[in-house]
Amino acid sequence: MFSQPLLFMIMLLAIGFIAKNNSLIIAAAVLIILKLIGADEKIFGVLQTKGINWGVTVITIAVLAPIASGHIGFKELGDAVKSPYAWIALGAGMAVALIAKYGIQLLSTDPHITTALVIGTILAVAVFKGVAVGPLIGAGIAYMAMKIFDFIK
Repeated sequence: MFSQPLLFMIMLLAIGFIAKNNSLIIAAAVLIILKLIGADEKIFGVLQTKGINWGVTVITIAVLAPIASGHIGFKELGDAVKSPYAWIALGAGMAVALIAKYGIQLLSTDPHITTALVIGTILAVAVFKGVAVGPLIGAGIAYMAMKIFDFIK
């Protein structure tokens, strides 16, 4: 009944409660329930292959919601381009998207790196109250660091 993956997920659920991190609690609880009802074989594969894309889509919807609701319009856009902070944000957004591109490349060519990224993400969420949106960025940063390491070596 208590397989290694289930025990691992229960441990993550406990870490979520200790760290008072609702995202980790919900994620672990949903996965535990799916495992206990036997839906894991069908659903986990889909989540692993499509989940990141779905998550990015949900985040994009959340980011675009103020535009759709009318809270951000052309006036705010015009005001924003006058701000140096807006230009910094524009550059940061572009950099993050490019870094994530390399993250996808790294994860597809070197999938064992995923384990370290998942553990790092869980630690950041549980211990430092981080938000688990960064596996692609983390992989992209790792890719860039590996390239720098290879260059220096």
